[in-house]
Amino acid sequence: QVQLVESGGGLVQAGGSLRLSCAASGRTISTYGLGWFRQAPGKEREFVGAISWTGAGTYYADSVKGRFTISRDNAKNTVYLQMNSLKAEDTAVYYCAASASWYGLTALKFYDYWGQGTQVTVSS
Repeated sequence: QVQLVESGGGLVQAGGSLRLSCAASGRTISTYGLGWFRQAPGKEREFVGAISWTGAGTYYADSVKGRFTISRDNAKNTVYLQMNSLKAEDTAVYYCAASASWYGLTALKFYDYWGQGTQVTVSS
């Protein structure tokens, strides 16, 4: 079992930055693909970004490409999401997730473990 706990969410003005962290426990996540998803009120959960287990592959939704950066620190069993140039439409609950699959990291169905989420609110 893997437990994931997100942190770093909060209220920020448009154009600002936040860095989300997701700490894993229970087992090492060094061989897991890791992803970030978000869900805004009344909308379905959507893919934001993902990183392969080696860290060599990163993937982003078009809506965040160039503004968000995903990274991982296997020694700390942690994945990060650096969010810059935030917009009001980035407001959502952000979830991290871990996948034992080596493919399909942009799809929710391939993820095995999920965190509880952290709220990000961007004021315009």
